Amino acid sequence: MDVILKQDIQGLGYNNDIVKVKSGYARNYLIPKGMAIAATETNRKVQAENLKQKSFKEEKIRKEAETLAKALDGITVKIGAKAAESGKIFGSVNSIQIAEAIKDQFKYDIDRKKIIVDGDQIKELGTYIAVVGLHKEIKANINFEVFAE
Repeated sequence: MDVILKQDIQGLGYNNDIVKVKSGYARNYLIPKGMAIAATETNRKVQAENLKQKSFKEEKIRKEAETLAKALDGITVKIGAKAAESGKIFGSVNSIQIAEAIKDQFKYDIDRKKIIVDGDQIKELGTYIAVVGLHKEIKANINFEVFAE
């Protein structure tokens, strides 16, 4: 079944994309929660008209994302954590802490949901790379260093 997404869904697609999903997933989850609508002929025409109107705004957002990606590439965020002498962290470092550190150190406000860390959580001291999805096609790599406090 084809559906038109009404919001970004990780692993499935972005807002206004037409994606093919299993009909049960669409009828029982996506459509009732307002995340998607059925891709009927009428809805496709409405979506095409909306996309024409949004193209100008989308270009502006894309340029802002490119600017932010250039600014983020090459920065190193330092995150302090309590750790044992073996290098293991008490707890873990996740995307929430990375987003807060970027905001504190570099004044860039990034949504924590757009930060993807390998393995989802970091449990040891060291240097890592996180990927930030700023736009459909624009992603920035951020180096972050976890050090012992």
